[in-house]
Amino acid sequence: MPQIGIGFHTDAFNSSHKSFEQALAWAQENDVHYIEPGVIEGACWIHGLGYFPHISLLEDPALLRKKMERYGVEFSQIDAAYPLSGRDGLTVGVPYVQKAIAWAALAGSPRVATTDGLYKPEGLEDREALDLMKRSYGEIIRVAEAHEVVVTIEVHGYFTTKADWLAEMLAFCGDSPWLRLNLDTGNTFIAGNDPVQFADRFLDKIDHVHIKDVSQSLADSVRGGATGIAISHVAAGDGVNAENIRQILAKLSDNGFDGVLSIECEGQGGPMLADSLSWLRKEVAAAGFTERVPAFA
Repeated sequence: MPQIGIGFHTDAFNSSHKSFEQALAWAQENDVHYIEPGVIEGACWIHGLGYFPHISLLEDPALLRKKMERYGVEFSQIDAAYPLSGRDGLTVGVPYVQKAIAWAALAGSPRVATTDGLYKPEGLEDREALDLMKRSYGEIIRVAEAHEVVVTIEVHGYFTTKADWLAEMLAFCGDSPWLRLNLDTGNTFIAGNDPVQFADRFLDKIDHVHIKDVSQSLADSVRGGATGIAISHVAAGDGVNAENIRQILAKLSDNGFDGVLSIECEGQGGPMLADSLSWLRKEVAAAGFTERVPAFA
């Protein structure tokens, strides 16, 4: 039986203004061993006061790694998804992602997430934007290869929710093992795609998965007119995307997927995340997976 990790994005604690360490404590209490935070470059008061569940690249990665091990938790990936499709993708996004990669290598994170923007980039034709992204990913993967950190492209925006363009992006650096896919089950759905068919096309490229359901009301109001959801306000299993997630898990299992399933939901400070975790664990077992636990946990 294939083994996978189950984790969550610390976005789940945004609205409750909890710290990253409080997210670690929640993970420990609920026997979760993988976590995915966003990263900021520099410092800000909300982070310093403990109201921000993400991390700063100013924090020492080795010391943070040791702290996480005491909680029995490791990174599934860190989220450095500054949009790379706009004019500032090269000047702002690339150095940010490159620094995140070097930090991730020291912190023990095997992956760094990237993406495009939600909308057609202002002042650029589609081909111009794709060409700029190709150059950006070339610079990013050069650093990723040196540090042996996988860069994932998350399905989240104007380009990545369109399968043909996503296929082109995943081939920007040839068949590099350092450029892979972060499938987002909610964003593929809200963009109007069939998530199961979308996942099936990219099965061999999927390295990390965001498990995200969609409420009926949100689907009714924006499906087909949006590309990404900032965060889902329904627990996994309680929305209209649950059956698609179930089928995707079966396909991943049949294909021998051994990455991490990272839950994305509003969380409500824990209760909605707990409901999502309970549902996902049942579905993971039904799909034929066993849940992986790090050796130090």
